Amino acid sequence: MNVLFVSVENAGRSQMAEALFTFLADGRHNARSAGTAPAERVHPEAVWAMAETGIDLSDRVPRELKPADIEWADVVVTVDREVQAILVRKRRIGWSLDDPAGKGLLKTRWVRDEIALHVFDLVRDLDESREGAVLHCILSPA
Repeated sequence: MNVLFVSVENAGRSQMAEALFTFLADGRHNARSAGTAPAERVHPEAVWAMAETGIDLSDRVPRELKPADIEWADVVVTVDREVQAILVRKRRIGWSLDDPAGKGLLKTRWVRDEIALHVFDLVRDLDESREGAVLHCILSPA
């Protein structure tokens, strides 16, 4: 499955979500992130908070959301209230996460950990639906 994480700036929450998803999915699913009004760089607090987990965001650059990203995605996850109105004919999940930008490393850690819980559940759900589809094909051959 292809999962797209969308925020306004693509400089914190969506970047952390993409990186955590990529790590937890371990090649079983694909992830991208993008923003509706991308910042110039990833927030330093997000880079530091993720470095504590062993994930390096230092080379990431925020990118603008393109129609091709939405077409690519099987699931679109919006991580803040400002972009939850994005209308797509895909499975859409909305996470209302606090924006830790400018609120220090402690707040960023808290948001990172909240994202990790959401991502863990999402990967588990996608894995279960994938296994169910495989099982259905095995039990109901064409």
